[in-house]
Amino acid sequence: MLTVERDDGETLYVAEDEGERGQDGPFFVVYGTPERENRWGWYCSNCESVDNAMDSMGRIKCNVCGNFRKAEEWDSAHE
Repeated sequence: MLTVERDDGETLYVAEDEGERGQDGPFFVVYGTPERENRWGWYCSNCESVDNAMDSMGRIKCNVCGNFRKAEEWDSAHE
C-alpha cells in the first residue's frame, strides 16, 4: 500500500486496488490506517495529491491539477 504524508505529519494509506476513473488519471481511496479501518478521502494519481473534494452527486475534483470524475448518477433536474 502506498503511503502519503500530509503537511501536519499524518501518514495516510492509498489503496491502489480501490480506484475510480478520472479524466486525467484514476482516483484511489485513502485510509487513515493500513488496516483500512477508516476511510479518509481520495488520492489523485495524476498529480499525487490528496487535496480534492467530492460532492453529493459523487463527482471528485482535484484542487491541484483539476483532474475530474463525473457524477455516479446524473439527473438533468440537478443542472
